[in-house]
Amino acid sequence: MTEGDIRILVIDDDAMRAAMIEDGLRDAGHARVTVLTDMRQLLRRITEIDPEVIVIDLGNPNRDVLDQMFQVSRSVRRPVAMFVDQSDRASMEAAVDAGVSAYVVNGLRRERVKSVLDLAISRFNAMNRLREELDRTKQALEERKVIDKAKGILMANRSLSEADAYALLRSTAMKESRRMIEVAQGLITAMKLLG
Repeated sequence: MTEGDIRILVIDDDAMRAAMIEDGLRDAGHARVTVLTDMRQLLRRITEIDPEVIVIDLGNPNRDVLDQMFQVSRSVRRPVAMFVDQSDRASMEAAVDAGVSAYVVNGLRRERVKSVLDLAISRFNAMNRLREELDRTKQALEERKVIDKAKGILMANRSLSEADAYALLRSTAMKESRRMIEVAQGLITAMKLLG
């Protein structure tokens, strides 16, 4: 997919400001830009449009509008660039916590839209990689706990050493063409049924 093929959604209740953002994106070579100026049923409409990137311009948002936009950011799991005219530390921190990839205060200019969009996509991808790595690490840790529990069962019931219990789990998994975690879970389930 080329850069110009990215589906971009611009959310702004001010049609003139939205047009400026749209023009900046089109000048930068983005042809697939949709503009939403009506904030009603926002999440439903975002789901229908299914953008790959979201650009939100809030001007001078009140707390309710910010909260709604942060909810959008949490829900959609896409790169989000947010422009606001004024901000405070709490709003900025809330934006980061909500997953906003680029939060720009008093910096909405047509010529900056592309660089902010690129930053949002880059930060989103970096955070996604970190999140995936964390998920893999958590899963590996959980699997390790299950395997350790299964080794403990084998050690206690068969008087095996830890190395021998591990080797038995491993050889059983290889013989049955299953993952070791599956064999370990099966052993734990069987012991619960017998216990």
